[in-house]
Amino acid sequence: MKELKEKKYLLLDLDGVCYGKHNNYSLEKVFGQVSRRMTQFISNKLNINLKSAKKLQTDYFYKYNTSLNGLMIHHNISPEEFLTYVHTIDLSFMKTDKILRNELINLDMKKFIFTNGSAEHAKNILSHLGIYDLFGENKIFDIKDGGYVPKPEAKTFDLMVKKFGIVPRETIYIEDIAKNLSIGYERGCTTVWLINDEHFGKMDSDKDYISHKIENLSLFLKEIRLLKSQ
Repeated sequence: MKELKEKKYLLLDLDGVCYGKHNNYSLEKVFGQVSRRMTQFISNKLNINLKSAKKLQTDYFYKYNTSLNGLMIHHNISPEEFLTYVHTIDLSFMKTDKILRNELINLDMKKFIFTNGSAEHAKNILSHLGIYDLFGENKIFDIKDGGYVPKPEAKTFDLMVKKFGIVPRETIYIEDIAKNLSIGYERGCTTVWLINDEHFGKMDSDKDYISHKIENLSLFLKEIRLLKSQ
């Protein structure tokens, strides 16, 4: 943990990291809605039943890292139309996370969001959590910034580094999907996996490219803040 004291940049995934069991929001409450809308979108666009649409959605997710990537490759789906549709969800249940906000404010690091979702979705989530103002659009790298090529592709990671002007070896990178950390570690980041029981999330969570494993984001940020104060 001592090496975290000197890190200058904090890179956070969005879904499953900025919210999750650690702040009493199960991934299902948010991504369950997104997933169901994906299934409906695929069903509507490809004129197939919901069962077939769900299978295609899942198969593409595992093969191409996002369902959208597979849909673009095989069906020439408009990414903007897809993202707008699937991210039109109800977040009225989500409230400001005052603990997370306080830790982010008081942590002496430059903070960024790195997501396979859209910037609009990130803004929606972060606004409901009460922390969007700590980032803003200039500190969010979304799937459009990556040319719709998802994490953990090296090209996308390198574009993110260029946009933010961060130095990977001085960066703490936190993800709930373990395999997405592979390129970050390769580039020099200190990588952190937020422990979860999601099948896709915990795949490869035993790999050497994971530097630390945590259960609570706010508590981890507090530990870093206390280290920096010593």
